[in-house]
Amino acid sequence: MSNSHRILACVLAAAISSPSPAQEESSMATQVELGAIITSGNTEDQNIKYKVVFDWDTGDWAYRLSSEGFRSKKEKELAAQRVYHVARAQYTINEDSFVLGRAAYEDDRFSGFDSQSDLSLSYGRNLLNNIQTMQLAVNLGVGVRRSETAIETTSEAILRAEANYAWDLSETADFTQDFSIESGSDSSIYRSESAIQTDIMENLSMKFSVKVKHQTEVPLLREKTDTETAVTLVWRF
Repeated sequence: MSNSHRILACVLAAAISSPSPAQEESSMATQVELGAIITSGNTEDQNIKYKVVFDWDTGDWAYRLSSEGFRSKKEKELAAQRVYHVARAQYTINEDSFVLGRAAYEDDRFSGFDSQSDLSLSYGRNLLNNIQTMQLAVNLGVGVRRSETAIETTSEAILRAEANYAWDLSETADFTQDFSIESGSDSSIYRSESAIQTDIMENLSMKFSVKVKHQTEVPLLREKTDTETAVTLVWRF
């Protein structure tokens, strides 16, 4: 098991074992997202995208474990493959404030990095509490990032900032905008995801999303910006 996987496992284990005075009010939810385009004949392409999110809310503590990936093959040749795992543990101080512990691991075969992982601790605030149809949470903290390439492995301290915005457009549709920056001495990573999700059935939705990742310093001959546009189906359990 790699160091990055050990970090994720430790954070999740600590989250599960943390005591909560409101544990009797705990709730769990799972969300599965899937999209695929497969063609054959004159052109043989396979594009598959998935995301799984598990939420556990015990009152004062809220935990989230997510895993997402993308794989593309063109004419039987692998063109892209990426997986991104995130574990989060959030403690509610009061209605407006919270503390967030976060660990992430990314393996993108075509980014020039063998893997990148980060661990951070942040303080956050919930804003727009007086607006019923909108939510905005922001947090700022410090952490460490580890980057592995075929040549070397580096570690650096990072300053991490994140904003999560949600707008209930109607009873069956919502808009979300997530943005984060991880600023380090060697490199900074910016991530953005914009999405509109519309209910089709009680537990089934259709989602249109645009993701952008920009890294200021990348290995030689690699692009600094990656974008992903997808239409997926989302199941909620």
